[in-house]
Amino acid sequence: MRIGIIGTGNMGRVLAEALIESKAVPPSSIVVTNRTKAKAYMLKNKYNKLQIYDDAQEVAANSDLIFVCVKPLDVLPVLQGISPYLTQEKCVVSITSPISTEHLEKAVICSAARVIPSITNRALSGVSLITFAENCSEGWKREIQNLLSKFSVPVKIEEKVTRVASDIVSCGPAFFSFLIQRFIDAAVKETEIDNNMATVLAGEMIIGLGELLRQGHFTLPTLQEKVCVKGGITGEGIKSMENDIGEMFEHVFRVTQEKFKEDIQKVNNQFSAI
Repeated sequence: MRIGIIGTGNMGRVLAEALIESKAVPPSSIVVTNRTKAKAYMLKNKYNKLQIYDDAQEVAANSDLIFVCVKPLDVLPVLQGISPYLTQEKCVVSITSPISTEHLEKAVICSAARVIPSITNRALSGVSLITFAENCSEGWKREIQNLLSKFSVPVKIEEKVTRVASDIVSCGPAFFSFLIQRFIDAAVKETEIDNNMATVLAGEMIIGLGELLRQGHFTLPTLQEKVCVKGGITGEGIKSMENDIGEMFEHVFRVTQEKFKEDIQKVNNQFSAI
């Protein structure tokens, strides 16, 4: 099987690297293209046997499974461009949340699916979210889940939870990176610790926390109970956080849902002409 990746920006590159480094497929089975060829050649320099093609049409013609890793409003033009090179035996996968499987089915004659990856997949970890189109064959469903399981935990989701699931899995690393950086900055500002030391300590703490959860030693609530000694320092810190955080995360989900609605409307306007 040959895998094509159209778009080697942040997530397209993560996808290619995860597929190769998890040994899901060898580099020689991956073909890529990108509007800015320098980004594609960054992958080629790292994985010599990976192939670069001139355009999306050439990738589609020479691939069985085609990942479209471009911005939402660029997906339809790409699909229209590669349509003559698609056969019913192939499969097209979009990785952007505003593009529904219904959109894909309107534009292609082959099997289709949406896969929302996470930057954590680069560490061969985390979740990848899957929604299969109604026309997606059972064979491609098995193949896609098998590929994703090499570097992530594949989770099938319904359309109605696409945005919130993506917020948690795909946007979550950025959200919590922001919080951790603010945590580090505050430690440096309020105490005598230097930035390098605070960064190392916070990074190792997060890695350890992840391992505790992954290995099943604690849940999030039980972990808090174990660390918070009654009347102790951690408890005072938690009280301060409870007072200051308020509805911060509720606000985060509200604004991401609103932006998602705007993006969907723009995409719907595009696809309505088909």
